[in-house]
Amino acid sequence: MTAVATAGELTRAQRRRRLSLGLFRAAVSAAGLTALYYLVPLDRLARQPLWVTLLMGFVILGGLSWFEVRGVVRSRHPALRAIIALAVILPIFLLLFAAEYFILAVADPAAFSDAVTRTDSLYFTITIFSTVGFGDITAVSEPARILVTCQMILDLVVLGLGIRVLTGAVDRGRQHQSSPPDEG
Repeated sequence: MTAVATAGELTRAQRRRRLSLGLFRAAVSAAGLTALYYLVPLDRLARQPLWVTLLMGFVILGGLSWFEVRGVVRSRHPALRAIIALAVILPIFLLLFAAEYFILAVADPAAFSDAVTRTDSLYFTITIFSTVGFGDITAVSEPARILVTCQMILDLVVLGLGIRVLTGAVDRGRQHQSSPPDEG
């Protein structure tokens, strides 16, 4: 059985191709951001108060999230666009915390149970996000524990509220598509 796609609909193959291209774009973006994470001289930021770099990171993350959600709402294919948006936002969220842990470790080498490199910081961030927590690296200082606590709370927010915002944007995008254009 073959179906003829209307102008606003995609065939299954077109949908798969669009999703593949979007995920490829997200993977390239994540790889580029990870490379940037390793190349930017984050150790220079250790002289700044931790809250300043964290606030700057959240402003950037918030702006990008707003841009991505807006893109989902305006997209002709909001569900596909939401998957791509999540694949872009999540790596940035994780790299933000990895950078903060690294900056904290440079500013205070005793903040963690062991010396923490950039790779260790990224690993630590992902173990917290995934709730695995192997215990090989632990937050020792009070600022480190506060930062870890903030990440754990924000992980829940990202998973709960973030996914809800994206599904809401998908619903709005679909409603926007199905509503007749204004005649005025």
